[in-house]
Amino acid sequence: MASSGYEGILLGMGNPLLDISAGVDDGFLAKYDVKPGNAILAEDKHLPMYDELASRSNVQYIAGGATQNSIRVAQWMLQIPGATSYIGCIGKDKFGEEMKKNAQAAGINAHYYEDENAPTGTCAVCVVGGERSLIANLSAANCYKSEHLKKPENWALVEKAKYIYIAGFFLTVSPDSIQLVAEHAAATNKVFMMNLSAAFICEFYRDAQEKALLYVDHIFGNETEARTFAKVRGWETENVEEIALKISQLPKASGTHKRITVITQGRDPVVVADDGKVKTFPVILLPKEKLVDTNGAGDAFVGGFLSQLVQEKSIDECVRAAFYAANVIIQRSGCSYPEKPDFN
Repeated sequence: MASSGYEGILLGMGNPLLDISAGVDDGFLAKYDVKPGNAILAEDKHLPMYDELASRSNVQYIAGGATQNSIRVAQWMLQIPGATSYIGCIGKDKFGEEMKKNAQAAGINAHYYEDENAPTGTCAVCVVGGERSLIANLSAANCYKSEHLKKPENWALVEKAKYIYIAGFFLTVSPDSIQLVAEHAAATNKVFMMNLSAAFICEFYRDAQEKALLYVDHIFGNETEARTFAKVRGWETENVEEIALKISQLPKASGTHKRITVITQGRDPVVVADDGKVKTFPVILLPKEKLVDTNGAGDAFVGGFLSQLVQEKSIDECVRAAFYAANVIIQRSGCSYPEKPDFN
């Protein structure tokens, strides 16, 4: 495909975090009061965990953060340098430098806001038997300001993009930045997409989530997040298909695109609610011995999906690419991938 038309087509905005990833045991999780498979923000009791993970011989540092992972995977699938761009806040430190190098190597046009006072955000990734628990210490990522977004050189990325994706985690950082981008997308018929991201977002950031959701054309999430979303609203159902459909039919600020809801359920089929109908897609199951860790699987799923969406492929094709990308990622440590995709 001609690359010129794809320059900057996809923009991500979120919390850039350096993943500090290591295999641990149940005792380690218990010590820091962490539940398996969870995603939370760090509290004081979690802070010593970062040094403890860093001191392990099996530790790995990988540029991460949910949105940045999805953008990296979409970029890798597209294989067109500069097709994607990314905005977020890092610190002026060696982790921040690492992040800039990493984004550049991945072919992403990243415009980071660099905070003088806070260190680059980190995410403790505790892997037990292939399942990951995430504890994010946002630090600089939490310091993103919409003033940065409004600068002409950064707003240019918004104007250039035709598809914009923001993980729900960013609702805790800069809802006003989300609002600016969401309103722009609605006014210019662009596709605006978000992720439910975590149960705690659905529970404790409901108002901000609701305000943004008005503008969301594609919403992604997993079954736990979907059920929490439903519970918070008093919907008397645990049925993921029903919930996905109800989410897709919530009010929308712009009628240009219908809202499509995409919910993953681990090993169970992916649920897509679109135009009043629900479709399910069975997952390609990986033999247990091939699973390395699930860190980044959901992000990769979204990245694969977006790589086809920006090429205006069908939802079936988007899901097929999403499965492919997630399958590659869970056979590797962290959200990493081989040099070239072999998706056709």
